Amino acid sequence: MRLLVLLAAALFLTAVHAPAQVYAPYDAYDEYDGYGYDDPYSPYPPPPYYDPAPRYQEPLYDRRAPSTRSARGTIIIATREHTLIYTTPWGEQFAYPIAVGREGKRWYGSTRVVSKRAHPEWRPTASMRQKNPRLPAVVKPGPANPLGTRAIYLADGLLRIHGTNDPSSIGTNASSGCFRMYRQDVEELYEMVQPGTQVVVRR
Repeated sequence: MRLLVLLAAALFLTAVHAPAQVYAPYDAYDEYDGYGYDDPYSPYPPPPYYDPAPRYQEPLYDRRAPSTRSARGTIIIATREHTLIYTTPWGEQFAYPIAVGREGKRWYGSTRVVSKRAHPEWRPTASMRQKNPRLPAVVKPGPANPLGTRAIYLADGLLRIHGTNDPSSIGTNASSGCFRMYRQDVEELYEMVQPGTQVVVRR
């Protein structure tokens, strides 16, 4: 009898177990990614930290840009097409799919690259944390970091071209103004562009 009771208890505990705790990078972090330079989170060590799992791989994309008139050494962001086109100083062009700002969060005009950072941190501003107290003071490099593995900082609007921890957002209007890229793409662009590169954001 005791054996039957123990067996029933074991089966009950197996069937009725506590659900696993799942932590998202942030709830609605993208509402705050456009206007603060750096980032905080997690006990993740510095690189290498991204597992090359399928969710981080970009789909096949023709990087041969359509014929676009732009000065050499210039980045053109075509907002409607969700496309970033970089013309190298020697005239070669590369096209990348991107995520752009949501309606009301977009910026248009001409600016320039002022700096670059590999494995950036993200620091929400005081106003962001006031709106969302769940935001930490700083998000360290790691899978939860909304900036991904690379960030290219622009002069105007505190905007950035950066990676993402949400590759499914590429090709959509998802951010608070920044331009998100697949990991492989932003790492390639990061190696090519230098501070001073002109950036033109078009409708």
